[in-house]
Order: sequence, then structure tokens, then C-alpha cells
Amino acid sequence: MNPKRLHNLLQGVQKGTVSIKDAMGELATLPFADIGEAVVDHHRALRTGFPEVVLGEGKTAEQIALVVQELVKGGGNVLVTRVSADKAQTVVAQIPEISYVAEAQALVLEQEPVTPIGTGSIAVVTAGTSDIPVAEEAALVARYAGGDVKRFYDVGVAGIHRLFHHLDGLRASAVVIVVAGMEGALASVVGGLVSCPVIAVPTSIGYGASFGGVAALLAMLNSCAAGVTVVNIDNGFGAGYAAALMIRTGQARQEGK
Repeated sequence: MNPKRLHNLLQGVQKGTVSIKDAMGELATLPFADIGEAVVDHHRALRTGFPEVVLGEGKTAEQIALVVQELVKGGGNVLVTRVSADKAQTVVAQIPEISYVAEAQALVLEQEPVTPIGTGSIAVVTAGTSDIPVAEEAALVARYAGGDVKRFYDVGVAGIHRLFHHLDGLRASAVVIVVAGMEGALASVVGGLVSCPVIAVPTSIGYGASFGGVAALLAMLNSCAAGVTVVNIDNGFGAGYAAALMIRTGQARQEGK
């Protein structure tokens, strides 16, 4: 149940085109539905402005399909992150209208157009090509939330001139998400070049002493560039969501809401 659908439902009751009994039936699943395998949050879009996003990792394909089918009843868009190709194949066989985005390892079902949340764009930057899966998760989540996403990939510090080629695009952005593994230096570099918030995402890409992304995480946390904030290792979802929230909040303040 999203704000638009609730508004239309209440408006229907007011006009007499929807009976009170039918409206009660629609509202019966608020704020959640217990489907045995999971408790699905139908109220989240009303509370936070964004519907529940399902984490596919650790769930079976059957559990994912069950949750998706319940979310579809709410009428909104559905996003499932961290879904392997084999699980996705099983889910798509059960729910043909859902699509698998392999680059982001995510399942997407759009039942209604995504509403833009603001005028500023969100730049997603990667140090290397190996960081793209996490970056694509961030980009997909940001777009799913209504953000205007621009991509700048494979521009890490080992060839810093590649980054400078995109400075105009980065400086025109409202938020920049920087995704980097190894030593994670790119976030500090970008933070020293732009005037907007930078969300740093350490990835688990790197050799032994990178400790599965811990080295990049600590480097980003210790960045001397002001305006850099950090999410957890490989947390593209958190970065994309936070970036969209920043855009939406900034737009709301401009409009005086």
C-alpha cells in the first residue's frame, strides 16, 4: 500500500465509488501480512516513502517468490536484492512478470511508473570494473527510489586522469556514490573535488591484506576529505537508498514541505 493507492482508495470511499466493506478489505493487510515464511511490511511506503526492499541472500527461491507474490498484492513496485542467477530463474518461472537484472543481481517488478524524487542527479562511481556489481546494486536502488542516476565506471586512482575527464559530470551531481575496493582511496579523492555529499562504499575486492574489504572500509572511515560518509562493505543497497533519501529530503525542503 503506497500513498497514492491509499489516497485513491479513500477518495473512492468519499465519492461513493468504493464501498466501506471493500475499503476495509483493502486495508486489512495494513500494516503487515504474516505469510508464515515471512512477515511482509505493507506499511513501509506510508511510513518512509519507499516500499520494502527484499534481501534475497539467505532465502530460498520459494521463499522469495512467496514474499514477492504478497508484495505484488499491494500494487507497488517490487525489488529483491542479492539474488543469484539460479534462484532468479526459479522465481521468474513462478512469476513471469518479474525481471532479473544480472549486473545488479536483483529482481525487479514495476507495477507503476517510478516517480522522480527531485531534480538533482546521483553519480555512481567505481574505482574498477570489478566493483561494478556493487555499484549496479546502488544504481538500481537509487533509480527504483526515483533518483536520476549517472554512471562513471573504472576511474580509480591507478589511472587518476580517467576521473578528471568526468569532473564536470561529478560536480553537477547532487550526491556522489563512490564504490571502491583495494585501499579505497578513490572516495577521498572525489570528496576533495566535489561540493556535494559523497557516500563511500568499500567493496570486498582486493588481495590478501585487503581483508575482504576491511582495509577499504577503514581507509574510507579515516578520510580527511570533508563530506564523505561510509556504508558497510559491499552495501550498494544502503548507499543507493541513502542517496535517494538525500535528494528527496533536499527537494522537500526547497518546496517548503
